[in-house]
Amino acid sequence: MPSHASLPGFRDFYPADLAVRTHIQNAWREAARRHAFEEYDGPPLEALELYTEKSGDEIVGQLYNFEDKGGRAVALRPEMTPTLARMVGARAGALRKPIRWFSMPQLFRYERTQRGRLREHFQWNVDVLGESDIGADAEVLATGLDALALLGLSDSDIVARFNDRRLVDRLLQLSGVAAGQRPAAYAAVDKLTREPRERTRERLTSAGIGDESASRVLDLFELKSLTQVRDHFGDEAVAGEVTRLEAYAAQLEALGHGRAIAFDPGIVRGLAYYTGTVFEIFDRAGALRAICGGGRYDRLLGAIGGSDLPAVGFGMGDVVLAELLAERKLLPPLEPSLDYFIIAVTEAQQDMQLRIATRLRAAGHSVAYSFRSQSVGKQFKEANARGARRVVVLGPDEVARGMVVVREMSSGSERRVGMDEIE
Repeated sequence: MPSHASLPGFRDFYPADLAVRTHIQNAWREAARRHAFEEYDGPPLEALELYTEKSGDEIVGQLYNFEDKGGRAVALRPEMTPTLARMVGARAGALRKPIRWFSMPQLFRYERTQRGRLREHFQWNVDVLGESDIGADAEVLATGLDALALLGLSDSDIVARFNDRRLVDRLLQLSGVAAGQRPAAYAAVDKLTREPRERTRERLTSAGIGDESASRVLDLFELKSLTQVRDHFGDEAVAGEVTRLEAYAAQLEALGHGRAIAFDPGIVRGLAYYTGTVFEIFDRAGALRAICGGGRYDRLLGAIGGSDLPAVGFGMGDVVLAELLAERKLLPPLEPSLDYFIIAVTEAQQDMQLRIATRLRAAGHSVAYSFRSQSVGKQFKEANARGARRVVVLGPDEVARGMVVVREMSSGSERRVGMDEIE
């Protein structure tokens, strides 16, 4: 029979790989629980128009899309926000506001695979809907940072770089960039950290932005603090936008994340639907792609789902995060482990073997045993391979007296206990 490899950009999750994914998702779910978010999910297959309405027809080239047997144009979900908008729009009047929801979908995009980017991944989506106060923005980012802390990542490992689209829009205006040129300016600036400065200049000038204005735009991104923004443009010109971001940073400080955040004027999130605060979380060394990205998108739900609610949220993928955890040696032990392995010395003890296994499992322990009659040596070898912490040996003499031998595998010490005393 021929062997078949998995499709390019897709992963097989062998037990050790799935253990990593589960470890990450457990932290995501626990952080969401601590911040009072409720879990939801939706179908992996949606109508194609749900995505073209949000991102235009150009997104089709990045999708796994086809016509189903009913003649409908459909696509595997590349992101969760359109599904969220559709679901909330269907029941908006009945949902308590603010809505605090999270999900962990598997997402699919047909694009070039590279480090940190595959054609499928699992993503943690956290959103607050129906609340415009800056407190919701801070709460969302704090939830993401708390999950990373649960995984062992501290502010020495990661940094959340934040900005606000309203501030960027104001700074571009003050730099002489016309309103019609700003979408192109956002797209150019979004690539500033990934390509040479002169290439960004070319992108700006090709959008019709003059050389002088392009230079001013590039100079904006040398400003490294909100105080420098005030000093550069004058307090009166930017007071409203800067004050809002200062309040955002102050709330994150109060939530325990002051050392994990940094203002960065280069964070603009090139997608057009962002309307306010934006952020991306990176490893401090800058060796990997962004771990997480998000922000405020107040007009998107109305455009897609017909429910005009302010919204803020993020998506955090498992691929880059798993790489970072591996680099920091923060992944859990991946060897198999087991509470008990039960050895029957002869076939006569196999019935008792099953009874003891059943009782220990009912008490919450993980238990295994050999399915066939084997030598004691082979059974001990299997117990060791499965990472058993304790081995229960059922020998003829011990069983006749209602006793068993329990061996602690780490130390090799043994003790005889009554059958009913194993726990």
